[in-house]
Amino acid sequence: MLDVIVIGAGPCGLSAAIECRRRGLEVLVLEKHCLVHSIYSYPTYMQFFSTAELLEIGDVPFASPNDKPFRHEALSYYRRVSEHYQLPISAYEEATTIDRQPDGSFIVHSLKRNGEQAKYAGRHVILSTGYFDHPNILGIPGEDTDKVSHYFQEAHPYTGMKVTIIGGSNSAVDAALELIRVDAKVTVVYRGDDLSANIKPWVRPLFESAVSKGKITLRLNARVIEIHPGHVVVESGIDGEITEHANDFVLALTGFRPDRKLLFSAGVEMAGDMEKPVFNPDTMETNVPGLYVAGVIASGRNANEVFIETGRGHGRLIAEHLTTAFPSKS
Repeated sequence: MLDVIVIGAGPCGLSAAIECRRRGLEVLVLEKHCLVHSIYSYPTYMQFFSTAELLEIGDVPFASPNDKPFRHEALSYYRRVSEHYQLPISAYEEATTIDRQPDGSFIVHSLKRNGEQAKYAGRHVILSTGYFDHPNILGIPGEDTDKVSHYFQEAHPYTGMKVTIIGGSNSAVDAALELIRVDAKVTVVYRGDDLSANIKPWVRPLFESAVSKGKITLRLNARVIEIHPGHVVVESGIDGEITEHANDFVLALTGFRPDRKLLFSAGVEMAGDMEKPVFNPDTMETNVPGLYVAGVIASGRNANEVFIETGRGHGRLIAEHLTTAFPSKS
């Protein structure tokens, strides 16, 4: 019987596991992908909005020569922190269901990469799954074709191609700027009348300059309504005009949403819109005693509601609350 089973080895899940281990609790971390998979899924050359200090967990300094660290630095940092605390992480093992037992403990069922099923008993469970596996779907014709991707890794495959980017957030702007460096013909289509107010302040002027110079075509108040092999169909949100644009690839960078199925399997209640779990913000404990949430899984419909710099503190709240159940280990 483990003291704590942590599901998810992202920064917030790692932080929770570290805080529990520092208080003498026996922990196991289950991760269905690789360590910090969400960060691994970021574009290869992505630079964080946050400073290195705000990404730190476990009181381990994050040294970086840059004001804002890059993806590869974060991957190295979180590997180092995991090794420092010798966290027991079972990677490529997906938690499939959480069953609460009559005595208040939990059985977590899992599926390993080789197809083997397993189950673990724990007095408490911390659910810290991310959201990168579940992109927001547009629901338009052609979205399921192989020319469409909801992820952008790097620009090279799109060299010299006509690329339509759907979205107006940091991911869309960053992708557009990388694409023009490989001579891609880039059109950004966004339904709003301006780009997101959260665009990185050092990036926005570069993007606006590229638009003014004609290197990037920006269609605001517009949306892609159909995707065809050689073109996309765009509808104006101002006058309803329909236009066709020659196109080779579509990057639908429309954001992601957390996966709720484990919460539902465990009986966690959802708030009014059925998108946000019910939990105590002082302890992160859900309506199911002994089951906690940490990181973006605690957010609502907007996955940007919780960031690493805020979600990393959830683990400390949980560990402090858990310690009361194990006073001899505190």
